[in-house]
Amino acid sequence: MFGRDRKPSQVSGTVMKDNQAGQQARDGVISIIGPGMRVVGDCITEGTLRIEGVVEGTVRAGKAVVIGKDGVVNGDITTQDAVIGGRVVGTIVADSRLELQATCLIEGEVQARRIKLDEGGRVDGSMKMIDNTTAKTETPAGKAAGSAVPEKAIAGKG
Repeated sequence: MFGRDRKPSQVSGTVMKDNQAGQQARDGVISIIGPGMRVVGDCITEGTLRIEGVVEGTVRAGKAVVIGKDGVVNGDITTQDAVIGGRVVGTIVADSRLELQATCLIEGEVQARRIKLDEGGRVDGSMKMIDNTTAKTETPAGKAAGSAVPEKAIAGKG
């Protein structure tokens, strides 16, 4: 009934398929920290994390972080997409999209490729637009330029 009667070759093929399906299923999972709940420590998930309570620690989500209007995060947030309706004290890094709703209060640094700030939303800190393709192409050139600068400085002194 639970796969015990299968032949070993069938089981190994099924396990591989089950693992792939399990990975896809985890990506669609939404973990919820409900109202009245307080988490002290880091929260890490492959999928989406919805926060309606309080988190004191780092939040990392592979897909998205959603903070409701009564949600609070005292720590840094790193994710692909984020929708913030509550309060965040820390750095927010959204590799793709960040939506700051009218009820949000952000105290810290905000970095995202795309940022939407609704009227009434408050940010007390810095906002930076990031572009991953530019950062990737500039990094090697920056390293090359950085290595050339000391040589010129040494030649200029001598």
